[in-house]
Order: sequence, then C-alpha cells, then structure tokens
Amino acid sequence: VQLQASGGGLVQAGGSLRLSCAASVRTFNTYSMGWFRQAPGKEREFVAVISWSGGRTEYADSVKGRFTISRDNAKNTVYLQMDSLKPEDTAVYYCAGAKTGLIAIRAMLYEYWGQGTQVTVSS
Repeated sequence: VQLQASGGGLVQAGGSLRLSCAASVRTFNTYSMGWFRQAPGKEREFVAVISWSGGRTEYADSVKGRFTISRDNAKNTVYLQMDSLKPEDTAVYYCAGAKTGLIAIRAMLYEYWGQGTQVTVSS
C-alpha cells in the first residue's frame, strides 16, 4: 500500500489549503484514513480521521470547526480541507491508513503512512 500526500504549501494566517492523499490499494474503501502532523521539535499528533464509509469523523480539539476530512472511495483519495489556518498549524502533515476501518486516533493503530507534505502558515 502506498499513500501519496500532496497539497501543502505556504499560506498566510486565515487562509485555506486542501490536502489530498491518494492510495494505491484496491481495498481503500475498507480502510479508515487519518491525518497526523508533526511540527519541529514536537511529537507527531493526531489531526483527523474518517471511517471506511465516511460516515464517522473525529477531530483534534485544536482543529475542530476549522478542518474537514472527507474521502472519495471511487478515487481512492482522502482530503483535508483546512480553513482559518493559524501559524501553530505549521507542520509536516501525514496521511495514514488503518485496516480497522473504524475511528482510530492513536498513531500506532495505523499500518500505512504517506511521506508527508509541508504546511507553513505565516503570521
């Protein structure tokens, strides 16, 4: 399974970005998909997750109301729409896939990881 994240970049505070993660697996529609991020000098942290069907989502408190996770199983792709970005959102963002198909918040539950995409928010 390969996960390819894209869509990162440099944006001013208050702006928006949409991250995409394309998966090379036939059974994509059975995986739960998550987004994590890691800022310099900090541990990787959970951002958002979506269940296999898209029927359930969970968000970190720090991004609730600003970020939206979604998926298109026909395209084997998961998205992270990020609005009202803040400088503290600056990090490398990783997409990840979990065979469980259910909501998974802990990184250790994910078997597959993408390479990461840099998001930088300037003040």
